Amino acid sequence: MIGLVDVNNCFVSCERVFNRSLVGRPVAVLSNNDGCCVARSNEFKALGIAMGTPYFQLKDREKSGELVFCSSNYELYGDMSRRLISILRDEALDVEQYSIDEAFIMPPNNPDLGYAEYGKRLRAKILRWIGLPCGIGFAPTKTLAKIADHIAKKRPEGVYVLPDDPTDILADLPSDEVWGVGRRLVVKLRAERIFTAKDLRDARDDVIRSVGGVTLLRTAQELRGIPSNDDKDYDADPDSVSCSRSFGEPVTTLEGIAESLASFTAQAATKLRKHGLLAAGCNVYAQIFHSGGGGDFLGRTVMFPTPTDATNEMLKAIREEVDALYIPGTRYRKTGVVFFGLEKVGSARQLDLFSPVEKAEASPLYKAIDALNKRYGKGKVFSAAEGLGDRSWKMKRGKLSKRPTTRWDELMVVR
Repeated sequence: MIGLVDVNNCFVSCERVFNRSLVGRPVAVLSNNDGCCVARSNEFKALGIAMGTPYFQLKDREKSGELVFCSSNYELYGDMSRRLISILRDEALDVEQYSIDEAFIMPPNNPDLGYAEYGKRLRAKILRWIGLPCGIGFAPTKTLAKIADHIAKKRPEGVYVLPDDPTDILADLPSDEVWGVGRRLVVKLRAERIFTAKDLRDARDDVIRSVGGVTLLRTAQELRGIPSNDDKDYDADPDSVSCSRSFGEPVTTLEGIAESLASFTAQAATKLRKHGLLAAGCNVYAQIFHSGGGGDFLGRTVMFPTPTDATNEMLKAIREEVDALYIPGTRYRKTGVVFFGLEKVGSARQLDLFSPVEKAEASPLYKAIDALNKRYGKGKVFSAAEGLGDRSWKMKRGKLSKRPTTRWDELMVVR
């Protein structure tokens, strides 16, 4: 049996833990630069406001006090996610984190307790220790556990164990709501008269293969209660690492372009080191601002002298290409960096035909810097190339809440 733990309206729930005045009110968390709604409370959803609705369309309703908005506080959400996973690892035999607010778990072998009671106790502990409400669903496979969790969130106890024969449940579930079935497959599925999860489960294998290949067949097998033997490794090393942001306001200077690229390079390099990877090179780009949205992209490919994870070496190579991205008098919307040619630290590599095989080594300097930033707070130690001024290019987060779980100067105060 597999369990899925999924936090209810995660970003909003994290905000409510430290701001109790938000409980019971229609609250939404906004995307980068306070652009649109990316997380909504149940009260907000009940008003019929769709996900992705632009903030500027709702400002009047905020002024009247009907709606409440928060900027995305990624540092807070990430730390609350870490605490959630820590609890799960204490209470389950195995934990596989799927996203910032979801994780699959293997319950302990305790037949006397029962899955429903175990789920209730686990949910109560999560709520008591970190204040996050969640749904917990149990089923024989991950795909079925997703369905069980969806049902659990609608029940008062927040826990649901899928019955041995879930036919009636699958018959009421549209096929496009099954985990792993994308929108592009819906038309093809309907052409084969596959409208529900039950239809997909019961369809012939050759029909399923013709529609969605082996991947869709694995989904159908999981609906039949057969666990996939080719589970995705969510902790696997990425094929590329990137970082980009839209600017809080259009950038018109070469300095702004250079500082933003340096900052995003440093953030992406931190991700590289977290995975124990080195990059052979990167693509850097800048998007020109158009008042109607979108905009042309200018890009350059940069190869490093040797694969590296050292931010200073990357910045030196990238800085030589920044001038090519800058056009005087042009307004820019965003910049970004994408690392490629990733390899594991310590892997053997051949520099060229006549060079000896060397070992790819990590940077001890940035290992120390990462440790300092982890201990004293993100961004405490950074490269001067990232800018020492007001960094007007940084994204807007005018409604940012405090980060009481990671910042000493933002701890909650009891009066």
